[in-house]
Amino acid sequence: MKHCFGKSLWGVLAFALMLSACGGKKSKATDEPTRQDTTIGSRTVAEFSIDSTTLVWIQDNAGDKLMPRTLFADAPDSLVSSLGLENGIPSSVSTFLMEKKDSCVMLFDTGNGAPDSRLMDGLAQMGLSPADVRYLCLTHFHGDHIGGMMRADTVVFPNAEVYASKVEYDAWMQMPDEQKALVVKTMEAYKNRLHLFQFGDTLPGGVVALEAVGHTPGHTVFQAGKILVVGDLMHGVALQKEHPEFCASYDRDKEAAVATRKRILKYVRDNGLTMAGMHFPAPGIIAGE
Repeated sequence: MKHCFGKSLWGVLAFALMLSACGGKKSKATDEPTRQDTTIGSRTVAEFSIDSTTLVWIQDNAGDKLMPRTLFADAPDSLVSSLGLENGIPSSVSTFLMEKKDSCVMLFDTGNGAPDSRLMDGLAQMGLSPADVRYLCLTHFHGDHIGGMMRADTVVFPNAEVYASKVEYDAWMQMPDEQKALVVKTMEAYKNRLHLFQFGDTLPGGVVALEAVGHTPGHTVFQAGKILVVGDLMHGVALQKEHPEFCASYDRDKEAAVATRKRILKYVRDNGLTMAGMHFPAPGIIAGE
């Protein structure tokens, strides 16, 4: 079974490592993401080398996506207008592949699993099949993050060990049946390979699961070196990056979501991290500042 990305991706990684080796102590420039793109029809898979880790952004949604201005009801019209966002905020539904040197393929979230979803195309573009995914890390249990785990009644990732927050799992199990139907079906299908972690736990590949509650009860961000996969920390980057006090209506606990957003954004700035977000506009990442 194959557990590495295609030749083009390793070329990017090898080049980044060569720069590091030739320069002794790594310069600030080599800490920044190195990017290489491949196309899937009109869509792009963006490959990045960050801190000796390979990260691949795959856009799951088939067309352009704007988050409606109405999702951010608390944001004043004057601010939205000054940012030119009256017609919506650029966004995406995205997933991320990660592979650290000599480690297995890890996928973060799975998109909607809709008929026009592009995750499978993205995997194929990287020379992978769903069976090649060894680890699947879930930021939370909304349908646009776990929908791609099932095709009808069949698991899509037959060899993946699934990692999810115990807080998230326990909270969803207490919800009304009509709200948790997809979650129950999916978690039951993967139950023999489902691992429930506590915040602060270290997962395979040295990935650390960090608490980021508010959007959902157990919303999680994952850190791998200088990469922070932030899930639904921001639904509208063009608004929320500079104004984290405004929530999308999707956030279950707005007060907690605002506090989490401010804390995580400060953590990113203080540590020069690169954020990978499931609703960030193309190319899905924001480099540390």
